[in-house]
Amino acid sequence: MDQLISLVQAAIAFGTVIMFGATGEILTEKSGSLNLGVPGIMYLGGIASLASSFAYEQACKSAGTAPSGFLLVVIPMICAFLAAAMGGLLFSFLTVTLRANQNVTGLTLTIFAAGLANLFGGSLNKFAGGVGQIRVAATSTLYRDKFLDFIPLPEVVNKFLFNYGFMVYLAVLIAIAVHLYLNKTTSGMNLRAIGESPATADAAGINVIGHKYLAACMGAGISGLGGLYYVMDYTKGTWANDGTIESLGWLAVALVIFSTWKPVRSIWGSYLFGLVYWIFLYIGLSRRAQEIFRMLPYVVTILVLIFVSMRKRKEDQPPESLGQAYFREDR
Repeated sequence: MDQLISLVQAAIAFGTVIMFGATGEILTEKSGSLNLGVPGIMYLGGIASLASSFAYEQACKSAGTAPSGFLLVVIPMICAFLAAAMGGLLFSFLTVTLRANQNVTGLTLTIFAAGLANLFGGSLNKFAGGVGQIRVAATSTLYRDKFLDFIPLPEVVNKFLFNYGFMVYLAVLIAIAVHLYLNKTTSGMNLRAIGESPATADAAGINVIGHKYLAACMGAGISGLGGLYYVMDYTKGTWANDGTIESLGWLAVALVIFSTWKPVRSIWGSYLFGLVYWIFLYIGLSRRAQEIFRMLPYVVTILVLIFVSMRKRKEDQPPESLGQAYFREDR
């Protein structure tokens, strides 16, 4: 039972990172913009949260005052969201205003942001006293504190469901909120209309450019929270230049396809990805077999893509104009 609980907890923690990334990317892609810069955007969110919390903790330490718990949580969250949203703004400017190729722009954004984040991460490590020395312990503790373990339920149930920091539950709430926005609000349905046919939406008086910018920036901001969660909870407030954030970012992109562009499906899909990714630790496999298991989320995504393509159900297909630049003159 202990091994099962440990596996579920690892899957949920792992899945939460990619759930943030996938939810944000679904919002972006529903507008017709294909942003493959999700890994880079998660890098931006991670390094912005670490740098801002480190600066605040050091400022309080220098002043000899105790840091505010509220600010320890809010400052890195705002900085992560804004830094990631700036990445979405850059992507929008290049692809919507300048009509650059979306695939190339997204990949370039990933490379650029990863390099920038690791540059600042390495600098923070040295500034803190040596490679690998930086750690924002006070901030990380607040993010990792069990949020709902006070609920009077059996211990096993609490370990399965309520043994996590608040961002695990925030990820689920954001996915539900994005689902409701896309399906129950006028603005969300306008966004979906733009993703299907921007020319038709434009002719109907919908602000195509504004909606695309807003979706890309908000989607990137949500994805950036995945980088925040990874740094503050997953790695306990440290910075590691090991490429894990990039791997999780690509899994988030795969999860978008796996969930067929539906935010609610990304909730259980992310946990399934986490379960499949980590199960090899608990069944005693050789190193070669472990690498095969790490491939399974991508293999499952390919199979889902084939299945969806064969069924050709409209509701499971990507937005019609996904990845295509909109030229109003060609309307």
